[in-house]
Amino acid sequence: MLDRTEEILRDLIAYPSVSSDPNAALIGNLADRLESAGARVEIFADETGEKANLWGTIGPDVAGGVLLSGHSDVVPVKDQDWSTDPWELTERGDLLLGRGTCDMKGFIAAAVAMADEYGATSLRRPVHFCFTHDEEVGCLGAQALVPLLKQREHLPAIAVVGEPTEMRIIEGHKGCCEYTARFHGLEGHGSNPDRGVNAVAYAVKYVTRLMELAEELKLRAPRDSRFDPPWTTVNVGKLAGGVAHNVIPGRAEVEWEMRPVQYGDAEFVKEQLQAYVEGELLPAMRAITPWADISVETIGEVVGLEPMDDNMARALVAQLTGGNSADVVPFGTEAGLFQELGMSVVVCGPGSIAQAHKPDEYISRTQLSECLTMLEGLRRNLAA
Repeated sequence: MLDRTEEILRDLIAYPSVSSDPNAALIGNLADRLESAGARVEIFADETGEKANLWGTIGPDVAGGVLLSGHSDVVPVKDQDWSTDPWELTERGDLLLGRGTCDMKGFIAAAVAMADEYGATSLRRPVHFCFTHDEEVGCLGAQALVPLLKQREHLPAIAVVGEPTEMRIIEGHKGCCEYTARFHGLEGHGSNPDRGVNAVAYAVKYVTRLMELAEELKLRAPRDSRFDPPWTTVNVGKLAGGVAHNVIPGRAEVEWEMRPVQYGDAEFVKEQLQAYVEGELLPAMRAITPWADISVETIGEVVGLEPMDDNMARALVAQLTGGNSADVVPFGTEAGLFQELGMSVVVCGPGSIAQAHKPDEYISRTQLSECLTMLEGLRRNLAA
């Protein structure tokens, strides 16, 4: 089964499914493989037809099944110093290198490799497969899929999201909120800065206030927080603007994210920023030109995964892997969206998050084998 998994992974890596690019061909490949295993497959394309989610089912049409979930998109390789071709699976001892090997095409390959085994087994409860688009840029695919799933009569009871956890059981993670703030000022000659509205300068003030709020969030950390770090974090990922040394920049953008440990923190940051923008920044900008503006686009607000005392997914995966503990992590996944649908959810998959998004990303055959052992155990657990 490991050879079969590597064969599928090799095919998946060859699709450069960066979030900014189409994933429809990759989804079509997965659909063909699942259908050949006897799965009932549905493809949900976006309005462009170039991005798609896949939902597949093997087994009886009843509630209470188990969902195996993964995202098909990967992060870019531009400006990364790879020693191999990122779009070709490369063997290096026990390691398999390529963009997306651990995050998270390795899990998808293992799940699809097991589909033939599930299809050949009389199951008392179904196995579902969910492969989405654009997780890396705000879980856009999963967020589009959730309203459609809400209309279904028979939903899974348990979801396993196969993000790289080194096969550890993760029962909780922070939320992930991403925003782009756009600053519209007034261009002019750099020799008369007071006659223009320097969009970059106001973007810097915005970032400065954001960093102040990041420090205040440390004081709001719940005393019983299990996260590392225990508070809600803020990260500024990009600040861009301007065209030349001697031109007052008329436009600037700030891309930033927040990872809340509690719902109130997100509202606190947004309210404080809005008050700062409306009370200080905009009045100063519009004193020079009434057309100055600051707008904020919400790229995505994805809920966290809330640890639960009674978690069927945790109990099942512990039984399948022999794990005797569950942890929480600071990075976000689609897991909270499935939890909102009423499923018991854990995150558990092969590979290490320490390798994700880096050049020469890899997954080990050892980790893939452990994942296949879990998925084979699931087959036996669901067998009639």
